[in-house]
Amino acid sequence: MSDPDPTLMAGQRIRARGVASNAAGRFESQVRVRVDDGWDIAEDERLLRTEIRVERPRSALSYNRSPDLPFDRSVNPYRGCEHGCVYCFARPSHAYLNLSPGLDFETRLIARPGIAGVLAGELRAKAYRVATVALGTNTDPYQPCETEHRLMRQVLEVLAEFNHPVAITTKGTLIERDIDILAPMAALGLVRVGISVTSLDPDLSRRLEPRAPAPARRLAMIRRLSEAGIPVRAMVAPVIPSLTDPELEQILSACRDAGAQAASWIALRLPREVSPLFQDWLSHHAPDRAAKVMARVREMHGGKDYDAQWGRRMRGEGIWADLIAQRFDKAVARLGLNQKMPSLRCDLFRPPPRAGDQLALF
Repeated sequence: MSDPDPTLMAGQRIRARGVASNAAGRFESQVRVRVDDGWDIAEDERLLRTEIRVERPRSALSYNRSPDLPFDRSVNPYRGCEHGCVYCFARPSHAYLNLSPGLDFETRLIARPGIAGVLAGELRAKAYRVATVALGTNTDPYQPCETEHRLMRQVLEVLAEFNHPVAITTKGTLIERDIDILAPMAALGLVRVGISVTSLDPDLSRRLEPRAPAPARRLAMIRRLSEAGIPVRAMVAPVIPSLTDPELEQILSACRDAGAQAASWIALRLPREVSPLFQDWLSHHAPDRAAKVMARVREMHGGKDYDAQWGRRMRGEGIWADLIAQRFDKAVARLGLNQKMPSLRCDLFRPPPRAGDQLALF
């Protein structure tokens, strides 16, 4: 952030964005550099705005075999995320779209209208075997563009019709709009929600997660969902050593007071393009702690910025990872957050009848 990025036009205004770089993705064979040709640019063209493209999905369910994850399938209504969290481990996925994991990830989004209908077709397949589907595992399904596109709500309506279990991870307050769907599903044991809280410091949060709700607002989300009977897990993620880890116990306590039933944590992950973006952010926003933060990160990942090995990528290893884990375990035990979230029910799954279907005799 200290030097102008050559991929941005001169005088480009970047407001409330997580990064200030739009370097090409790792698959690009060319690098484009903007050159001032001397023509004046209109003021409204200087402000970097969010644009949303449309992709017609051919499939809805994405499957994984990762032993680190408690689910084997997920649905992503959007690609990219306007929340702009500088540390987001999903940023490198934008490179597969020939877009930058930097500013493109948070400004050039892709909505997938029709994904709910595609999902319904996949759930009706004779070979389909029900298991919890995860939402919000890559990018947030309740980011601001959901207000207009309503894809997440459409997906939830399908899952509710099928009595299909679902686990949701989000920072977005738009989840409160869907309590009318989620509360009845929760009463049947079909849904649980994880709310991510990185820091309770509103200034730090705004710089780390520029377009995500403020910490106090996320605590209010936990409270409202819990009051509606929806099980909520507090997710302290990511834990950034020497930056947010001093708040660990305070975050857990605030989430417990707001109504969270359980808690989890994930260490900072800096895969591929995320590492230089995060280090650039540190040099601008926390120059006095940048070296210490990265030293701790590398100590947790065997001397590297990131270790992608299963079993280590989520928590790291070594003395600092062990220390955070011990602090977390003691805090959740003291606060009563060391409870296992109830298993979601799969036995209620039933494809709803369609017009023309033969009725069952029994």
